[in-house]
Amino acid sequence: MNAYESFALVYDRLMADMPYDEWQRMAKEALERYQIRPTRIVDLGCGTGSLTLPLAKEAAEVIGIDLSETMLTMAREKSDAHGRVGDKIQWVCQDMRSWSIPEPADAVFSFCDCINYITELDDVRSVFEHTARNLRSGGLFMFDMHHARQFEQYEQEQPFTLDEQDIAYMWHCDYDREQQLIEHDLAIFVQDEGSDRYHRIDEVHVQRAYDTETVIEMLKDAGFGQIEVFADFAWQSANEESMRLFFTAVRL
Repeated sequence: MNAYESFALVYDRLMADMPYDEWQRMAKEALERYQIRPTRIVDLGCGTGSLTLPLAKEAAEVIGIDLSETMLTMAREKSDAHGRVGDKIQWVCQDMRSWSIPEPADAVFSFCDCINYITELDDVRSVFEHTARNLRSGGLFMFDMHHARQFEQYEQEQPFTLDEQDIAYMWHCDYDREQQLIEHDLAIFVQDEGSDRYHRIDEVHVQRAYDTETVIEMLKDAGFGQIEVFADFAWQSANEESMRLFFTAVRL
């Protein structure tokens, strides 16, 4: 669960091309779709806050929750630079498997395949159960997950490399199809400021894919209804080619 601790210092640089605008759009459209006018939103697994800050435009209060204090430190620096919008945000260091807030939220979002990093079924159940406990009745839970097909594609297309003047990486994947577990091994080289020397950061990140039916049953068991599954940043049903699944569920 601490995979991102060392990675945090270069996270934003390496994730700059991620579709943050699309996640932001999906969150906003979901609030409209389910007629949620939120006072309080939680960004679960918020990282450095790249999605938390836009969410602050949608509610009076936003809570960013992450296990990495280093990530949260960077998130606080971002919010400090955003004036009144940043002032709406609370940054909380908690494990998403056991998180809690004093007052229930109206909506909880968990994007960037955070749930795939929870590699045990019982732990996923715990995430869902604690989310239900911290959502008001009628509140919205929305998250995305990689389908196993995405992991298969990573395995086929690896290795991935980046070679820029001040930063480079080599990224290899090892996929266990039976367990639907993928291990990402990254060797990142970052230039020291004011020097021609580079330092190396080694990271191992493990993710697991889950069958859609299993996820739906766990959501039901946790106290959610009106469960829908969409795909690939569109309000369309998932099919046999979908790579990224979006789950929406309403707290009963």
